[in-house]
Amino acid sequence: MTAPGERALIDFVVNEARLLDEERFDDWLALFAGDGHYWMPLTPGQTDARLQASLMYEDKLLLKVRVERLHGARTFSQQPRSRGHHLLQLPTVESRDDATGVYVTRCAFHFVETRVDEQTLYAGWATHTLVADGEALRIRLKRVDLVNCDAAFGNMQLFM
Repeated sequence: MTAPGERALIDFVVNEARLLDEERFDDWLALFAGDGHYWMPLTPGQTDARLQASLMYEDKLLLKVRVERLHGARTFSQQPRSRGHHLLQLPTVESRDDATGVYVTRCAFHFVETRVDEQTLYAGWATHTLVADGEALRIRLKRVDLVNCDAAFGNMQLFM
């Protein structure tokens, strides 16, 4: 793979959020590397997903199960379906290693999840560790740090 430019890395992050907003969960899941993880820390500045509790720490298999649940006709918590919308700050490229094909981006966001007449606002930062995979980029880790990560939350139905 030719090393991606800064614009390609930024576009990847923006497109990933768009796939979620458009409920294209299978396409979103395909963005993850085989060893990819989605991590939402429970405490500010958390450094380890395995030795500390997290709001979410899911590998690709668990993400697939959640996507299948979102598609399920018998998923009663999704009748009617939740909808989401991202508002992104311009992503930044935090680091790049063209020799190994590893790139890190960071993006501040607001995310609204709505269902029927209930609307919940989440704010935070998403850090993507992307890896070159053939001619494509894949997510090795998506870390979502919520501003109020240590608050009590209801059920989060969608991905941020």
